[in-house]
Amino acid sequence: MSKITVTGFALLLLLFLGNSSGNYAAQLKQNHSDTPTGTFQKMIVENGSVTMDLDLTRLNGISSIAEGPVTLQFATQANSFFTILVFNDLLRGAEPGSMALAPQNSSSAGASAFAKATAGQEALGYSLSAALSASLKQLVIEKLASDAAFDLVVRDGKTGFTFFNIEGHQYNYDSNAQSLSITGGNLLVSQEFANALGRPSDAGVVVGTIFMGAAMQPIEIDQVVNGELRSMIMPALRQPSVGTQPGPDVIVGDLPEMAQYGRAGTQVGLAVGTDSCNRGTVNVDWFALPSNDHPVVPQNLYRMSSAANNNDRFEQIGQSWLKHTFAAASSNDCGFGCNGVGGDHLGSGCSDLYSSGLNAGQDGLGSRAWVHPFSGLFPSGNVANNHNGHNHDGVSHRIRVEVSDLDRTLNSGATYFVEGQYVTPHEYTWCQTHPTECNMYNNVSYRQFTVNGGPTNFTFSPVGSTMQMQPAILAWTGATVSQAEPDPGNDGIWFMGYKVTNPSAGVWHYEYAVYNENLDRGIQSFSVPLGPGINISNVDFHAPPQEPGWANDGTQNNQGYSSTPWTVTQDASSITWSTETFATNQNANAIRWGTLYNFRFDADQPPQNALATVDFFKTGSPMTVAIQAPTGNGTPTPTPTPSDTPTPTATATATATATTTPPPSPTPTATSTSTPRPTPTPRSSPPPRPRPTPAPRP
Repeated sequence: MSKITVTGFALLLLLFLGNSSGNYAAQLKQNHSDTPTGTFQKMIVENGSVTMDLDLTRLNGISSIAEGPVTLQFATQANSFFTILVFNDLLRGAEPGSMALAPQNSSSAGASAFAKATAGQEALGYSLSAALSASLKQLVIEKLASDAAFDLVVRDGKTGFTFFNIEGHQYNYDSNAQSLSITGGNLLVSQEFANALGRPSDAGVVVGTIFMGAAMQPIEIDQVVNGELRSMIMPALRQPSVGTQPGPDVIVGDLPEMAQYGRAGTQVGLAVGTDSCNRGTVNVDWFALPSNDHPVVPQNLYRMSSAANNNDRFEQIGQSWLKHTFAAASSNDCGFGCNGVGGDHLGSGCSDLYSSGLNAGQDGLGSRAWVHPFSGLFPSGNVANNHNGHNHDGVSHRIRVEVSDLDRTLNSGATYFVEGQYVTPHEYTWCQTHPTECNMYNNVSYRQFTVNGGPTNFTFSPVGSTMQMQPAILAWTGATVSQAEPDPGNDGIWFMGYKVTNPSAGVWHYEYAVYNENLDRGIQSFSVPLGPGINISNVDFHAPPQEPGWANDGTQNNQGYSSTPWTVTQDASSITWSTETFATNQNANAIRWGTLYNFRFDADQPPQNALATVDFFKTGSPMTVAIQAPTGNGTPTPTPTPSDTPTPTATATATATATTTPPPSPTPTATSTSTPRPTPTPRSSPPPRPRPTPAPRP
């Protein structure tokens, strides 16, 4: 190996700290006579592990409780850009970069001890140690610039909060194994963490040690002869595709927790944690704002209630604005076998958790009005997440819910369900070129939660598992639910749910729910046929609260969407609920994407099979869908018997108006004819989603 001086190596660094390889070689020939010859490699972490040994007694600052040590183990994100420079198989230094950490002992004794300790600490008022526990799935080790006070730190990769500085560590590189280890590192409480704990004097206290071992892989290999670049190779990264579905396929893998984050007037502001998973073999684009190539995440809340069994009605009682995603993690919470890709992409098989606290952050939420729900498209820049010109209160942009809809004394026996959805433009654009690998219809999942406390502060506890790839309407006990698609390949889907009960002799209660999953055109009216001489009473309508108008919210004149109840019109043959037309009021109270509206009445006749008529808001001809209604024709259909599993049917037919390549703005366009779609399966297994052949983009 040729001798390489410190000055020569400083010139070598210019190659990877901002200059091109050609510039580097020219500088060596021009400025230095002792020019190097050999192989220069820039390497990143392929995979690895990190161990943190923490002294909880020191960390928590509670001298009376001997909590002792705990060991936390992590896997490193594959292909992390934690970069080292190697010349002729000798380590020459590390560049600024980071590696994400995925907990590996979340159910082990060590993690349990840590969780128990932080829970006890929180009870005594040390809440930010609980925050450290909450950040375990998004920690990173970051290499700082050479002029920083510390070489390495442990941070929350999404918030940037620094928990520990690392001091006293050594780098060791094994050229034969192409492996890197970092040993002897002490974990020092950062000033930021010490201040947050209320113990600023604890900054710099050693609370543990850290060790890292990683396999490295080159991303650039340069052959240099006498300071002149002779060849440069950029090897492909080893990124396995571990997903099971061809193409990109992001789903809501889990809805782990929900919490209240504010209150204003008669309403509370809630948020739910969402854990996304990529089932696909293609990494999903996750480019943060100002890019518009990332998923957005609405959150919804529903209540099933009423009558003896508390399942006659299924209503949406809250909805949020949209979380704009950023900085994907590379965890494996869905068990698909993450390929380790993160950051600007959610890797094949990987998961990315957003806590309820992160989803409650108001500045990170944008109006639904900016986003086309079928294509996922919205304006680039910061237009879709612009909070200039308005101030927030405790419920702004969060899941806005009336206290009366949660109060247990007013809703005894009611059941609550939360729903999350990921809408991503990457899936849409993939469908345009890969119509047989289209995964756009399984982006919604739901989970049951219990409501505790109130009437001022509410808490929530999950019940059972998250029902993946199913909208919450399928949780409606004993209801019949069918899926409809008015314009396949050009617009989204909606669901018709209904249930008929016989609360007393000679009285039948008819309950209908219309849920729009990702249909851009929206729904403007709903009509139920009536037989001659049918007497109906207790006619009602229900819709969730809307956000008020906000500056830059994407609605017409920033006025927000109307909350005016739908008008009811009844004649001898039908009863119809409707809102204003798009031509009359673009902000009318239509059933937009991610919302569910209810229509109900009592009648003196039993149910018959019938067809309801739905008319659309922006564009498209009306379509019919199968329901039961008091038509008075033929033999009565037996009253449905409530059960734990709805029995979906698919008898919807449609003659609808097509929307060409969906724009973010609500502009109606051209026509086409659709065909009936397949029948969804009961909620015990995810309903099949159509795989349309999308129309070519203009």
